Amino acid sequence: MFGKGGSVFSAAAVSYVRSKESSLLLNISMNLTQKRNAKDIRFGSDARQLMLQGVDLLADAVGLTLGPKVLARAIAKEGINVIDRGANPIEIRKGILMAVDAVQNHLLTMSRPVSTHEEILQVATISANGDRGIGELIASAMQKVGKTGVILVNEGTVAYDKIDLIQGMQFDSGYISPYFINVEKEKKVHFKNALIVFSNEKISQINPLLNALDLALKKKRPLVIVADDVEGDALTTLVINKLDRGLPVCAIKSPSYGEGRIESLRDMAVATGGTVFDDEAGISLEEITEEHLGEAAEVIITKNDTIFLKGKGRKQLIEKRLQMIDYLKERATYDALKENLDERKGRLTSGVAIINVGGQSEFDRGERKDRVTDALNATKAAVEEGIVAGGGTALIRCRDIIDYIKPENSDQCLGIRVVKNSLHVPCYTIAENAGVNGSLVAETVSFESGDVGYDAINDRYVDMFDVGIIDPTKVVRTALGDAASVASLLTTAEAVITIKPVDKQEAKKSEPLPEADFDEEEELETEYSYKMN
Repeated sequence: MFGKGGSVFSAAAVSYVRSKESSLLLNISMNLTQKRNAKDIRFGSDARQLMLQGVDLLADAVGLTLGPKVLARAIAKEGINVIDRGANPIEIRKGILMAVDAVQNHLLTMSRPVSTHEEILQVATISANGDRGIGELIASAMQKVGKTGVILVNEGTVAYDKIDLIQGMQFDSGYISPYFINVEKEKKVHFKNALIVFSNEKISQINPLLNALDLALKKKRPLVIVADDVEGDALTTLVINKLDRGLPVCAIKSPSYGEGRIESLRDMAVATGGTVFDDEAGISLEEITEEHLGEAAEVIITKNDTIFLKGKGRKQLIEKRLQMIDYLKERATYDALKENLDERKGRLTSGVAIINVGGQSEFDRGERKDRVTDALNATKAAVEEGIVAGGGTALIRCRDIIDYIKPENSDQCLGIRVVKNSLHVPCYTIAENAGVNGSLVAETVSFESGDVGYDAINDRYVDMFDVGIIDPTKVVRTALGDAASVASLLTTAEAVITIKPVDKQEAKKSEPLPEADFDEEEELETEYSYKMN
């Protein structure tokens, strides 16, 4: 399989064709100025390591940094072991996912709700490692905007903490491409004093956007494009100009679908003083002028969400929009429609709470901001799905429920057993890190009942809720799901190709690869680059 020349690619291709359910994992990075020749292919532990790195990205939950990694490694190790003994990898994967589904459902039945102000304060304080000041800050912010409201955390400019409630709205759609990110640490786009284009059409060519780009450039302001979709040459040109020329721009896919999409766009346009370009507008995007652009003092865009702060919409038009929503709700006959109208009204009225974190120095404020952010995310997850006993205790309590799963064959049974044998690993790892016998601790906790688990700091077995050792249910569920998903993908991969990092000293000694034809590179830039004057 690992012969010279193209044989490795042939082998990989064969494994890909052999089973449509098997996976082929590729991680190949090539420079545009290099020839596409497979001159040096290396294999090592990097392939599996790269897969495990994906577990760090918990899109829907945060705060359990250790859990996903140790669970993924445990499930992958157990899964590979049984496959090496001749089990069918596809059936193993099915068994793993069946077990994970059962455990995730059981975690929800074990979960304790977090709803009152006192409960939120307690969870926020625990999530902040016992810092009651941070707990009170988070609980107060949630009280101002509601449990599902938008709360942002910023570094303040003074020594004390402060909460500001400002006009703003959030919707569930983020940047189309991660190449628009301009705050790498937080993986987000953050613009100030931005202009906004709203379109209910798909934009695939750059020409319709040229006037909007010119307006933004002349005013030296960032441009946000909210459209049904931005794709093809339009997206490529925007990305290249952002990367090569620093153009402050970001494209967002409009939220919702059908009639709900156009109404959401109109809500955003009213809140920011813009115009939606659609069939009713009577003009095309090419005819855009300054008065058609929305404006916001700040725009914050992540992978999944977008927030407009201090939109420049006229108060009169916003109130008129709210009256129309109330009118529609009075005549709505379906609960789903009423809920949608309530959600739209909430976006236009609830506002955004901003926690400005204080401190004696810039370093102190930055460190406290990170702690407040972590505690806020954990508290939000706890409010959404409740809490369970921490320290890996809840996962151990789920082992018995796995015995009730009915597999279709013996290989699925092995996959189910893989998950069961992995559920003790977080508890085991915590104990080992505390310098005690992890196997003994995990076994002791499994013989206990209820919420009794291991308190690693004080080296004792306690009721985890009584001493405040808890985990948000959503975090534990997502950690298990993501770990199993990545690990099962790894176990069903028949071929993994990755580029092995090369030491700088070693790279200097190696012969440089031939450069690509310069004219071809120049042509590529000319075709996709929007010139900034």
